Amino acid sequence: MNWFLIVFACFYLAEHVLQLWLVYLNQRHLQQHAGDVPVYFRDKISPPQHQNSIRYTRDKHRLEVAGSLFGMPIFWGLLLSGFFDQADKWARSFQRSSLETGLIFLGAMAVLFYLVSLPFSLYGTFVIEERYGFNRLTVRTWMVDLAKGLLLAIVVAGPLLAVVLWYMEHYLHGWWWLTVWLILAAFQLLLTTVFPILIVPLFNKLTPLPDGSLRAQIHRLADKVRFRMSEVFTMDGSKRSTHSNAFFAGLGRFRRIVMFDTLIRSLEEKEVLAVLAHEMGHCVKKHVQKGLLIGLSSSLAGLYLLSLLMDAAWFYEAFGFRQRSAHAALFIFSKASGSFFFFLEPLFSTLSRKHEYEADRFAAEVTASREAMISALVKLTRENLSNLTPHPLYRFFHYTHPTALERIAALEGPRQPGNDSKQRALG
Repeated sequence: MNWFLIVFACFYLAEHVLQLWLVYLNQRHLQQHAGDVPVYFRDKISPPQHQNSIRYTRDKHRLEVAGSLFGMPIFWGLLLSGFFDQADKWARSFQRSSLETGLIFLGAMAVLFYLVSLPFSLYGTFVIEERYGFNRLTVRTWMVDLAKGLLLAIVVAGPLLAVVLWYMEHYLHGWWWLTVWLILAAFQLLLTTVFPILIVPLFNKLTPLPDGSLRAQIHRLADKVRFRMSEVFTMDGSKRSTHSNAFFAGLGRFRRIVMFDTLIRSLEEKEVLAVLAHEMGHCVKKHVQKGLLIGLSSSLAGLYLLSLLMDAAWFYEAFGFRQRSAHAALFIFSKASGSFFFFLEPLFSTLSRKHEYEADRFAAEVTASREAMISALVKLTRENLSNLTPHPLYRFFHYTHPTALERIAALEGPRQPGNDSKQRALG
């Protein structure tokens, strides 16, 4: 038995067992707290709304477990049966260049694993999200989005993948990993710049925020914190979902603030301003730059590691490949790396939660109104059916944002004399 396959199987099993155990803990924690709305929310979220949020979380967990239990035997059945090597032979049967063969193989694998996950994605959107009143996506819109996504993959991702494969094949024993990383880094920066201008409008309609009080306050706030932007837009997010969101995208003078139309409808003007101040805080506090740096550093380390593995016969044999190739190496690494590095997820989640606290404090300071940020958090928590009582371990691994109670407690500040009752309510 191939030793790399055994090690990978151990990490894969550990990852999925841990995932299922965390879901079990969270489900049990939900059940234990099902009868009580946390004290702070008792006058803000009704018991029926709380029960609805519990059912929503439970249904999403059940779908997650079903997807995992369905996908695991399929993946290992394909691996142990030698399917991947047979698919590689099929791609080679077209007798095209090694570059074209690699694109055929990787494209076929992408389609295969997309189809495996598709039933669960559709069920999540058209059954669970529909059941709780969130889904606005029609089958026609879904199909149009799928066609556009496929076109983008062919036009954008395809050529990029071809460049990566070409460098891997022609400079296998050189510094290809560094060249590829520089290409990927440049592409990522370019995509980040043009994303709000070229990509977002393909899927959603962006409308400049009309002149008025909200627009004027946003511009004043941006000037105050020296947040460079080109424009403020609303996006027809309600076309697909009733969930609310806001984000900024782009770099430098191409940066745009984008707000879902659902956000403007559900929040008061001062609350919208607080949410946008929070998003600006991520930029001013350089969270975006730090995230980009971490991502680029991770990809550099990954490519270097792949360069060390590509010459090893056992690396290919673990997945049943009889012929070495750049596309086989990329495929193996993409499928194996997630399990090997899964246990780093809490570190990134912890850093992300730290950044959210900092952005909340920034919003409260620059708007001089922590109450607006708190009331926005309460409304978004209620309307999005957020889980009020996640299990601490589940939160530790998976939550990139602190819970609403944690964020509100942080905004309320340290305990003050004579304010014990409020602190107990927050806790």
